[in-house]
Amino acid sequence: MFELIRANKRRSVLLIAGFVVILVIVGAAFGVLIGYGVAGTLIALAFAGAMAFFSYWKADAVALAVSRAKPADPQVYQRLHNLVEGLCIAAGLPKPGVYIVDDPAPNAFATGRNPRHAAIAVTTGLLEKMNRVELEGVVAHELSHIRNYDILVSTLAVTLVGSIALLTNVAVRMMWWNGGRVNRDGDRNGGGNPLALVGFALLIFAPLVAKLMQAAVSRRRETLADVSACQLTRYPPGLISALEKLRDDTTVTHAASTATAHLWIEQPMSGVGDGGKMGKINKMFDTHPPLEERIALLREL
Repeated sequence: MFELIRANKRRSVLLIAGFVVILVIVGAAFGVLIGYGVAGTLIALAFAGAMAFFSYWKADAVALAVSRAKPADPQVYQRLHNLVEGLCIAAGLPKPGVYIVDDPAPNAFATGRNPRHAAIAVTTGLLEKMNRVELEGVVAHELSHIRNYDILVSTLAVTLVGSIALLTNVAVRMMWWNGGRVNRDGDRNGGGNPLALVGFALLIFAPLVAKLMQAAVSRRRETLADVSACQLTRYPPGLISALEKLRDDTTVTHAASTATAHLWIEQPMSGVGDGGKMGKINKMFDTHPPLEERIALLREL
C-alpha cells in the first residue's frame, strides 16, 4: 500500500502538469481564434498562468464555496469533531478544517493542498443517516485522501477544468459574435490559417480531455482511500456498511457540481449507472469506480 501511495504522488505530479499544459494550449488557441494574434495569445497565456497559480493557493476555498460548505460549530457538531480528532491522532495528521454542507444526500469530501492546509466537509444527510462506526469509516476515508496526498491534484482539478471550460466557451462565443472570423484580416472559419483550424479543433476536444483526466484523478484513488481507511480504523465492516448505505440511497447531492464531482466519496451527480447504448461512453466520464466493486474489495480484506 505504501508503494501505491508513492506511485500516487508521482501520478499527481504528472496529472497536475497535464492539466497546466492543456490550459496553456487552450490559452494559445484562444489567442489565435479571437483574432488578436500574438497579443491575444499572450493575454490568454497570462490568464492560464494566473489560474494555475490561483488554483494552487485558493482552489480549496473555491471548492468549499461552490459546495456551500460552512465551518462546523464545535458545540453543535461535537461528535464529528471528536471523530476527526481521534482519527487524526491515530493517523499522525494535523486536524483539518471541519465543514458542514446543508444537503439531505449522504456524502463527504476532502480538499486542500497538503495535510497542513486541508479541510473535510460532510453533508447533514451523512450525519443523519450514518451511525458512529459508519461515520468513522467515511471520515477515515477522507483523512486517507489527505494522508495519501490525493487532495492537491483533486482540488487543482476543480479550477483548472473550470478554466479550460471557461476559455473554450468564451472563444466559441466570440467567434460566433464575430461572424466566424478568427483573425483580423477578414478570413472566416480560419480560411487560409491552418493554425486557427488547429486551435478550433483544440477548443472542441480540450474540455473532453480535461473531463477524462478529471475522471482519472479519482478512480484508483478512491479504492486506495477505502483500503487506507480500513487500516486506520481497524474495522472494515464500518466502511462497508457506510458504502452500502450510500449505494442504496438515491438522493442527489445538490451541493455538488460537475467541477467538484470527483471530490466526493460517492459520485454525487444524477444519472450514475445509466445504461443503454451510451452506457459504455458514460462510464468513461464516471469520476468513481462502482460502489459494488469497492464493497467487494473491502470484503476481501
